[in-house]
Amino acid sequence: MREHLILRLVSKFLIPFIILFGLYVQFHGDFGPGGGFQAGVIIAAGCILYGLVYGLEALRQAIPQSIVITLVALGLTIYAGTGFVTMMLGGKYLDYQWLAHDPAHGHHYGILIVELGVGITVAATMLAIYYGFAGRGEPTDS
Repeated sequence: MREHLILRLVSKFLIPFIILFGLYVQFHGDFGPGGGFQAGVIIAAGCILYGLVYGLEALRQAIPQSIVITLVALGLTIYAGTGFVTMMLGGKYLDYQWLAHDPAHGHHYGILIVELGVGITVAATMLAIYYGFAGRGEPTDS
């Protein structure tokens, strides 16, 4: 891709906006269309575009594979942990009303936290899949 100067320049300009839009979808998903899954895919698409244009090794330097695997586990822990916290506070699994003094606030906080976990998990999983497929032809360390 080194000889495609326009593609590299346009993607360098667009990738931050793609990720910013993903964050917008993440944090405004409870007010309109969107949420964690859609935001995770959008953010991962921005990162994958970076990998396609600048190379897999550049993406691995920006976001190491160990960080990606850690983020998959972190997102799942956030999601499941929210449910366990609501159970420890006296409610059922993912019964958000127990997360705040007012049930409406609890539902809002719960949805934001769970959708954050979903977004992190989806984005990291999409990147892990990309790393797996894009690195197929590369020799392994073992």
